[in-house]
Amino acid sequence: MKRSTELSQLSRDHHKALYAAMRLRRADERTSAEAVGVFAEFWRGHGNRHFQIEEEVLLPGFALGGGDPRDELIARVLTDHGEIRARARALTSESPLNHVHELGERLTSHVRLEEDKLFPRVEQALGPDALAALGQDLESAERIGRIPGGS
Repeated sequence: MKRSTELSQLSRDHHKALYAAMRLRRADERTSAEAVGVFAEFWRGHGNRHFQIEEEVLLPGFALGGGDPRDELIARVLTDHGEIRARARALTSESPLNHVHELGERLTSHVRLEEDKLFPRVEQALGPDALAALGQDLESAERIGRIPGGS
C-alpha cells in the first residue's frame, strides 16, 4: 500500500525500527550484544523521539481531525509505546536472550499495527486539509526537534 506523503517520514522510521527489531529477534548467544547495540543506537537516535511525535502530534491530530478519540486503536498504540519503552530501558548487553527476542517481537508487532491499521485509518478519517495540516505539524516536529505548540 502506498503511504500518504504526510505520513511517509513515520513509515521510513518504521523501516529502521523493523531492522533493529529483526536483529533482536534473530539474535543468538553470539550476536545478542551486537543486536542490543543496534537497537540502542536506533532508540537513542530516533526511536524514542518517534514515539513522542506520534503521541503528541499524530494521535491528537487524528483524534481531533476526524478520528474517534476513544478509538481502541489509539489506546493500543499508547499501551504498546509504554511497554516498548519499559523493555528498552531494561535492555542491556547482558539481558537474557528471551528478553532480547521479546522486545524484537513486540516492536515488530507494533510497527505492523501502525502501518496496517493506524496509518490507513488516519488517512481515511482525515480530509485532505486536515491531513495536510497534520503533515506540516509532523514535518515541523521532525525538523526542529520539538513538538509544535509544545514547550
